[in-house]
Amino acid sequence: MTIRVAVVGLGFGAEFLPIYQRHPDTELYAICQRNTEKLNEVGDQFGVDRRYERYEALLADPSVDAVHINTPIAAHAPMSLAGLNAGKHVACTVPMATTVDECVQLVEAERRSGKVYMMMETAVYTREFLYAQELLTSGKLGRLQFLRGSHQQNMSLPGWPEYWYGMPPMHYATHAVGPLLALARARAESVVCFGSGRIRDEYVKQYGSPFAVESALVKLKDSDLACEVTRSLFDTIRQYRESFDVYGTERSFEWEQTIGQHPVVFSGFEEAERVEVPDYGRLLPKQVASFTQAGVYDEEHEHTSFIQGGGHGGSHPHLVNEFVSAIRDRRPASVDAATAANWTMTGVCAHESAMRGGERIAIPQP
Repeated sequence: MTIRVAVVGLGFGAEFLPIYQRHPDTELYAICQRNTEKLNEVGDQFGVDRRYERYEALLADPSVDAVHINTPIAAHAPMSLAGLNAGKHVACTVPMATTVDECVQLVEAERRSGKVYMMMETAVYTREFLYAQELLTSGKLGRLQFLRGSHQQNMSLPGWPEYWYGMPPMHYATHAVGPLLALARARAESVVCFGSGRIRDEYVKQYGSPFAVESALVKLKDSDLACEVTRSLFDTIRQYRESFDVYGTERSFEWEQTIGQHPVVFSGFEEAERVEVPDYGRLLPKQVASFTQAGVYDEEHEHTSFIQGGGHGGSHPHLVNEFVSAIRDRRPASVDAATAANWTMTGVCAHESAMRGGERIAIPQP
């Protein structure tokens, strides 16, 4: 079975093109980009002949089996809905949506269409996550007691697309939320969140969100666990950090404090060891295993694909393989619509809680 995939959005999305070209179960059938010059530049570079400037025209092509969406955040939900309603399998970068209603609509659309939806959450396929998951499933962590996630980034400098400036921090929280809920194997039930500090006035205007930092406590459904999530985007100085910590009765795992230090595993009562997290390319088909690394030479198209950090901690080929395998095996993806909705709505509801002064908000369970 060969799955014909079209990649939509060729900025970040271009990093996935050579992976689809090499995966044994896919054909990189088409690409889509509104900017004609960019479309042709990338199409020529990767040898892709079918090129679309309009998403609607792409969806009308009966030869397209699946679309992988890498567009600005506001377009994620409507484009994903259109893809499912057109009978295509849909992969979409994070977040799934920016409202609770959009999340619910996508869950309903996936069920109605019978197609695979997957939110391509990089944080649950990084080397660090796969290592922590291995510690958990092997029993080395013992019983989970608490989880903490943070995604801190200072985007205050000019150069980002305009829609970013002033975005509520928790509207883009899945990198911090996803690993916690995936390791806990639970859904978020309710959230209490407080905002802290204030971003500059010109940033507040676009979304009406004043907070420099939003920090939440999340109650998990049918579980004795709670999680802590912290998110910042503007006017808060910190080296980039997209992290999670996991505390168990036998061992605990903490993300490195600064880049290059390596994470720490705690054991016993006072023992601590920095660990070099291994690569997990061995879990992938051999044709794409090397894409967990930083640079891969594509012999067929005679170029090197330099992928930052092997694609978000080596996650990119794992994401592609999971999406493709779910389609091939006729099963839900690991981050299907209901899971993606829960992770996304945790952030959306957390921001609502912050705007209401820390009121507890129940998270819908579609």
